[in-house]
Amino acid sequence: MSIVMKDVWKTYGEGHTAVHALRSVDLDVAGGGFTVILGPSGSGKTTMLNLLGAIDFPTQGTLQVDGIDLANLGTDTRVDFRRNHIGIVFQFFNLIPTLTALENIELVANLTMQDGIEQSRRALEQVGLTDRMDHFPAQLSGGEQQRVAIARALVKAPPILLCDEPTGELDFETGRMIIGQLRQLNRDNGQTVLLVTHNAAIGDVADRVIRLRSGGIVDDVRHESPRDPAELAW
Repeated sequence: MSIVMKDVWKTYGEGHTAVHALRSVDLDVAGGGFTVILGPSGSGKTTMLNLLGAIDFPTQGTLQVDGIDLANLGTDTRVDFRRNHIGIVFQFFNLIPTLTALENIELVANLTMQDGIEQSRRALEQVGLTDRMDHFPAQLSGGEQQRVAIARALVKAPPILLCDEPTGELDFETGRMIIGQLRQLNRDNGQTVLLVTHNAAIGDVADRVIRLRSGGIVDDVRHESPRDPAELAW
């Protein structure tokens, strides 16, 4: 599923208090790749992810995902688009503490499919947590909670997976494992993955690395031979 951004701006506020979170961004991402978006705090990374996930909309410019113009979608259509096309993995796991791992995933699965329980079990199997499906979030490690969050995003089989600092709350070893998991899922399922991070080392495993600064793209590098996530160090 391709992504096209042309002269995209995102501005908050007006007049002399206006903040330009994104400035004239042009970007073309082919389907099926693993792209890392790098940049310091305030560079526009999360804003870009919010636009791609139809959580927010551009102030100016063209934003298309698989030919769908996100800038002009109505409220209900935007909800349907997110439900059917986008999976999101957040830095903070956002699991419901009173539900088991399986139930957290079923909550999403039941919105979009008939066989939610079976698909939820398969999603947990994909992230290697079949033996933890009946555990509550408090009974899981940070890495396990993030894997549940990934399974929750995967259960809909979304063409696009957006990851916002998915290792930010994890130690190095667990973070590296999560990156490896996302890279493997990308290769196995053919999903388009965009991963936002401030950690430059993670870019080594990507097919493409886009650097943002002050709301604009300052570098765009493609890797012919991405590094194995097992070799990552930071």
